[in-house]
Amino acid sequence: MATAATVDERSTHAHGASLGALAVAALGVVFGDIGTSPLYTLQVGIAPKPGEMPAVADVLGVCSLIVWALTMVVTVKYLAFIMRADNQGEGGILALLALVPRNKHARIGLVAILVVAGAALLYGDGIITPAISVLSALEGVELTAPGFKQAVVPLTCLVLLGLFAIQRRGTGGIGAIFGPVMIVWFLCIGGLGAWHVYRNPSVLVALSPQWGANYFMRHGLRGMPILGIVVLAVTGGEALYADMGHFGRRPIRLAWLALVFPTLVLCYLGQGALVMRDASAVENPFFAMVPPGASTYALVAISTAATIIASQSLITGVFSLTHQAVQLGYFPRVTVTHTSRHAEGQIYVPEINWALCVLCIGLVLTFRESSKLAAAYGIAVSGTMAITSVTYFTVTRRTWKWPLWKAVLPLGLFLSFDVPFFAANATKFFDGGWIPILVGAVMFVVMIDWKVGRTILGERLAANSPPLTRFVADLEQLCPMRVPGTAVILSSNAEGTPPVLMTQARRIRALHEKLLVVTVMTEHVPHVKHDERVRTEDLGKGVWRIWIRSGFMEHPNIPKLLAEAGLPVDLTDATYYLGRETFIGGKGGKMGVFSESLFAFLARNARSATSWFGIPPDQVVELGMQIDL
Repeated sequence: MATAATVDERSTHAHGASLGALAVAALGVVFGDIGTSPLYTLQVGIAPKPGEMPAVADVLGVCSLIVWALTMVVTVKYLAFIMRADNQGEGGILALLALVPRNKHARIGLVAILVVAGAALLYGDGIITPAISVLSALEGVELTAPGFKQAVVPLTCLVLLGLFAIQRRGTGGIGAIFGPVMIVWFLCIGGLGAWHVYRNPSVLVALSPQWGANYFMRHGLRGMPILGIVVLAVTGGEALYADMGHFGRRPIRLAWLALVFPTLVLCYLGQGALVMRDASAVENPFFAMVPPGASTYALVAISTAATIIASQSLITGVFSLTHQAVQLGYFPRVTVTHTSRHAEGQIYVPEINWALCVLCIGLVLTFRESSKLAAAYGIAVSGTMAITSVTYFTVTRRTWKWPLWKAVLPLGLFLSFDVPFFAANATKFFDGGWIPILVGAVMFVVMIDWKVGRTILGERLAANSPPLTRFVADLEQLCPMRVPGTAVILSSNAEGTPPVLMTQARRIRALHEKLLVVTVMTEHVPHVKHDERVRTEDLGKGVWRIWIRSGFMEHPNIPKLLAEAGLPVDLTDATYYLGRETFIGGKGGKMGVFSESLFAFLARNARSATSWFGIPPDQVVELGMQIDL
């Protein structure tokens, strides 16, 4: 079992590249979301009522809160603590769940329910990040060309449509330029921020947490909603953990501490310094850092490039999250296309891609301004961050066996800002915060219903499946006729006799001479060693039991793995037998009418096992059965 003292080199994606190269690559994938937050965060954080100018103390207070949010949430929580909880180098909330010992007495445990809720909320975040990022970047042109305002929304929709349309080509071709573009972006915003700090160095007092505390002393409880804006500055924090498997801890930490963190701090302080010196800049402090004209257009161009990269990173992150959920049994099988021969983490999921596209464009058409869309942003991320903290506590106690006092200390520290962030964002529920919650709720119901349904189905099939060894012992009495050839029978039950095999023997009364009963087991590790993937057992009478082990980041190809197993059978013309269940959705089952009806709908629309496991469709025979769960 992995402990906190794991090393980066175990990440299967981080081999073969230098620390510097990995750090540059991480800039283009990991830090896109958090790196483009300066486009809108301070603008909505210090904007008073129309016609009013912000108080200097409020500007300093908000800047201080942002700086310390970046420090505590990203530097302390994620880089110093959470990223130590890796699953063989892989990170992310579902990888964290895989570290928690499974409860054999429950279909789905409380911790699993919390983690699924956190993962579901990330889908809500996934529809907002591309919309708000691209929209806020293009709004900068309005400062130089006010007439451009009418074109912002249509152009944003066009950019988003193009972004989602190219996903099927993968990120390999353009991924090489992501890092260098983001280096230019961070140096640009850091340089602009440093220039304005130099012109008004009094803003540097905001580095003291005293100004953040003073903000609440001045405003009392009425000032709490500001935390719902401050959290926008750390919305990419979860990405640092989720993308750890691609780069390793050290490159991510190096990129953050050497470039991202200092330039973000300078950018926020520079915007604050500018507003303190010129209150009219409050309308759009980020783009006001450059003079109107060519400089604004140049900044819009690089901002648009950075937001596209940020959106690209989040979209591919949602693809990876979906793939993990499928492998761990929390989501129906979907189409997964690997877009790179060399980087297994680069995948494309068309069903998720176009669903995100429609929802993102719908948000832009509904809210039309990034400042209004910001009200819908943050509640999903803050909820996921709090759930990550609780799950990390569970790992420290149940997996790493920390004493209670040692595990409670970081939990108390994390929740001291996670809970206020979530509470502040909850106040934005009716202003748009309900959107990611609604999306998350739908995904949560789907994921839980699918997991429970698959578990009950497995229990039902296991109860009606005698041990395979007994079936082999009675084979002559059950089925006297054996026909030439090889049959591969897929079974979800690792020990019992597949219903498909029972049906053939009892109803058709004919079986192939060679029978391979195959069970694919997804382990709670990201990758399984090649020499440990396939285990075989010769049961005699031409029957073999085969176990295929797969990590939750992998995509097993059954024909290929069977060919590598070295069995004395001819697989070139093998027949693959699969079960096809039809769910009745009646009142007699354990799930209830609604839950089973939803499960039946998901099962009908799930990708077939044939394509999922790489089985040639012309060699497949499906046998159906009706079940009331």
